[in-house]
Amino acid sequence: MSALEPRITESAAAPTPPSGGILGPAYRALSVGIISVIFLMAFEATAVGTAMPVAARELDGIGLYAFGFSAYFTTSLFGMVLSGQWADRQGPLRPLTVGIGAFAAGLVCSGTAAVMGVFVLGRALQGLGGGLVIVALYVVVSRAYEERLRPAIMAAFAAAWVVPSIVGPLAAGTVTEYLGWRWVFLGIPVLVVVPLMVALPAIRRTASGPVDSGGAAPAAFDRRRIRLALGISVGAGLLQYAAQDLRWPSLLPGVAGAALLVPAVLGLLPRGTYRARRGLPSVVLLRGVAAGAFIGAESFVPLMLVTQRGLSPTLAGFSLALGGVTWALGSWVQSQGRTAPYRERLMVAGMVMVACAIAAAPAVLAESVPVWTLALAWAVGSLGMGLVIGSTSVLLLQLSAPEEAGANSAALQISDALANVVLLAAGGAAFAALGGGAVGAAHAVDAAGGASHPAAFLVVFLPMACVALAGAWVATRLHERPAAETG
Repeated sequence: MSALEPRITESAAAPTPPSGGILGPAYRALSVGIISVIFLMAFEATAVGTAMPVAARELDGIGLYAFGFSAYFTTSLFGMVLSGQWADRQGPLRPLTVGIGAFAAGLVCSGTAAVMGVFVLGRALQGLGGGLVIVALYVVVSRAYEERLRPAIMAAFAAAWVVPSIVGPLAAGTVTEYLGWRWVFLGIPVLVVVPLMVALPAIRRTASGPVDSGGAAPAAFDRRRIRLALGISVGAGLLQYAAQDLRWPSLLPGVAGAALLVPAVLGLLPRGTYRARRGLPSVVLLRGVAAGAFIGAESFVPLMLVTQRGLSPTLAGFSLALGGVTWALGSWVQSQGRTAPYRERLMVAGMVMVACAIAAAPAVLAESVPVWTLALAWAVGSLGMGLVIGSTSVLLLQLSAPEEAGANSAALQISDALANVVLLAAGGAAFAALGGGAVGAAHAVDAAGGASHPAAFLVVFLPMACVALAGAWVATRLHERPAAETG
């Protein structure tokens, strides 16, 4: 292969595995194990939103409701950077196992909480573990799989979200109603043990140990990056807090959050990311633009359908279910060898699909427009996301030297997560300013009361569509220009 192929220390090296797919004999145990871990984490992620309102009411913690979500997000940012450092220096095995342990401990903490503060602490532990796990898995893919198989394993990661996205909310609602909300959290840790036991021997055999650095000792942890990771986590948390409260006193935590966030982002992402410099910086930027625009808009879809069209929360959630299938389809398309030469064009087309879907969504504000048209539009946008997200993961590994795979994977995930919080904060603030009310209040909307003002949704969806359209331009800058073109 090329110089970018991962090289493992002799003590951890293994013979090159025979050819075959990701479920062939050489890869079967590893693939089944890590895909199962993704599946269970995806199920928890889609189920927690259903259980959260019940948990907050029972724990008398409605005032801390939003922090049940943001605590996960902010600590995951720190976990991503720590995992990248750890995996590059000692291999992905330790951050993966510690991350799964922290994730499981957080689930137990939240599931047994007697007060909302302990519940939020559990969510923070989950976030730390989730951040450690996702970056470590990217490094496992970089080291253990041949380059030709990486698109396929990334497509499998996307496919692992399909069933949870469809049945997760329904299953969580049933468990919450008949067994109690605590079992939504307490049931997952036991299930994670089995796939972990399946995958660990294969990870130890194919991807453990530091990258071979020509006999030199692995570099020490970069303390500056760890400090920046703390800064980005705290800054993101303060920014979210400020966006939830539009009163003047909230300006202080908002400014403090931005002061911590900006230098941390500039220090942790590849140089030139926010100038869309060609190559790796634009890959990282595109991941954030795509994820932030799509998720930022999607978060308001159920609320719009409940308040404006009178759907039940369950039906509103099911309107997005088809998107899980088409997302996986898009990821499968990009994984095919015959589409690889057209990857950049597919990504441009994918971002255009996302922009069109977001722009079309508020059409259902008009009573004459059938609600099912939104489900179709969102399926198209999800198809585009499958093309883009899977491809950014593949390109990142292609453009990363072995000793930088962890740090660059962390940067990709940070861009994804940070764009979510910034665009959600901006969208939420605009929504509230135009009379939309508190984001996430769909459960409190009664049939008679109160639909939010339609303009409040327009100021969310239309700017997000513009962000996605800008992403189509970024998708044209993912490769360096050939020398003949640059002179």
